[in-house]
Amino acid sequence: MSQTKNSAPSAPTKMLCAHLASAQYGDLTQAAVREARRGILDWIGCALSGSTHPTIGKLLGVLKEISGKQQATVIGHDLKLGLLDAALANGQMGHVLDLDDTHMGGVVLHASSPILATLFALAERAPVSGADLMVAYIVGFEAGIRGGKASPGHHTGGWHPTGTLGSIAAGVAAGKLLNLDEQKLVYAMGIAATQAAGMQLNRGTSCKSFHAGKAASNGVLAALLAQSGFDSSQEIVEGKKGFCHIYSDTAEPEQLVAGLGQTWMIEGNGHKPYACGILLHPLIDAVIALRQHASADISKLEELVLQVHPQALTVSGITEPVTGLQAKFSALHSAAVAFVDGAAGMAQYTDAKVVDPGIVAVRRKIKIGVNELLRKDETLATLTTGGVGYELHIEHASGTVFNPMTDSAIEEKFKANSMPVVGEECAKRISDMVWSLERQTDVRDLIALMSVATTAGLSFREHFDVG
Repeated sequence: MSQTKNSAPSAPTKMLCAHLASAQYGDLTQAAVREARRGILDWIGCALSGSTHPTIGKLLGVLKEISGKQQATVIGHDLKLGLLDAALANGQMGHVLDLDDTHMGGVVLHASSPILATLFALAERAPVSGADLMVAYIVGFEAGIRGGKASPGHHTGGWHPTGTLGSIAAGVAAGKLLNLDEQKLVYAMGIAATQAAGMQLNRGTSCKSFHAGKAASNGVLAALLAQSGFDSSQEIVEGKKGFCHIYSDTAEPEQLVAGLGQTWMIEGNGHKPYACGILLHPLIDAVIALRQHASADISKLEELVLQVHPQALTVSGITEPVTGLQAKFSALHSAAVAFVDGAAGMAQYTDAKVVDPGIVAVRRKIKIGVNELLRKDETLATLTTGGVGYELHIEHASGTVFNPMTDSAIEEKFKANSMPVVGEECAKRISDMVWSLERQTDVRDLIALMSVATTAGLSFREHFDVG
């Protein structure tokens, strides 16, 4: 008998996929639906803003040369590419600014970039309702986070979860959108997992956000192959040489289904107010808060001491960044711009900002140490300036599940990211659609608004033929 046919019905991968294959919109909690709306709006804004990044220009230059049939919209551009290539481009642009949402409930994962880039590509292949897109999005989140919980040593082993777990999330989300049955959803998960890749060593380079794009492309391919009858292992996570054993030094396959059905993993999602690695957010919060009570005069700064979770320096320990991308993973740089500018947005992570003499001078007055007792979203800070000392404890960073961004803050972030690309009128229409997404009958109307052609070629009124 084929290896793909003989796993036990109670195997965790099959149990998870059976649950997800049967999920309907009516099974979702109000909290999950709300987080889906927030996540989709936030991600669209990040992708639109990211669409103008030079890294995306380089990627599109190659993809336009090699892509085949024009099937799916490239966000922020008057361009269509093949399904796999559009998913790749959109997934990378959603992650390239390091502004996309981040789940931190035991697994640090930027799930939306791979999942939504996958779903929006497939949604142009056949009509998809807003409710069905939301179910697929939430289902993909579930698979990605649970895969990470089953592989607790995955991140510390050097893998970039957005590329690896993101592939699993995207594959299952895509399979759900295609309405695959339990068996074929198992195959989609297996096909996606066997493509999983992404190395943390590439932080600070074009490849880091490329992982999100590849995960999205992997997800599209996995679901379409599974739909056609292409098979895979049915125990891709828990098998003797399955994902949780070879991608992690410790394995907890039971976590794949622990508490299944009690809640939805998307309910623990978080959103970024700052354009850098999520583990840097608590220290940025601390420094911005401290500077409001102290002089931000560089000449008066004597010392800034920060205590952070150990992983904050493991992930973001670049001491002398030379590019804006590298600065996104530099705790010293993030603390410095927070002190000097009182901000950590896109303007604080440019190549020019990295070599700014004032920023460099402040970086050299900062000391950062680890504290094993701190959580990942927590920091302790002491600022000494003008002979006066100030102390602050950030218990939960802004944007995390215990200190979440409000809906209005998500809306304002979306506007700031989207309006320079598509204009105020189009951005408002996107926002209105997403906040009522479950009532939309065909998400291609939403996708059309994400194309620059909507505003560059036709006015909103002409494009949608409204009176």
